[in-house]
Amino acid sequence: MGRKNKNNRNNRNDRNDRNLRDRNLRDRNLRSATGSILNLRQRKRFCYFCRENISNIDYKNVSLLEKFISDKGKIRPKRSTGNCVQHQGKIAMAIKRARIIALIPYFKR
Repeated sequence: MGRKNKNNRNNRNDRNDRNLRDRNLRDRNLRSATGSILNLRQRKRFCYFCRENISNIDYKNVSLLEKFISDKGKIRPKRSTGNCVQHQGKIAMAIKRARIIALIPYFKR
């Protein structure tokens, strides 16, 4: 019986530690770069191509395509660029075509 009580006490302490850790992580995630908890909403990103009324995306326009490539040469995701699904797919195809023709490198050092 003494062993059961000891395990229960350890489990209770573990649970309290876990709850404290979860609460600290949650508070840390709520804080923005400025450190305040109040600024929770980010600015809504809009699709660059919908906003500028650009209908076709040309793979030869390297200056436009480089806006959607990271510094390592990867295609930036939709969540970071704010593009809509249709335009993100067209951007990806244009970048891949430009890479094949060697207008854009596959990766940067």
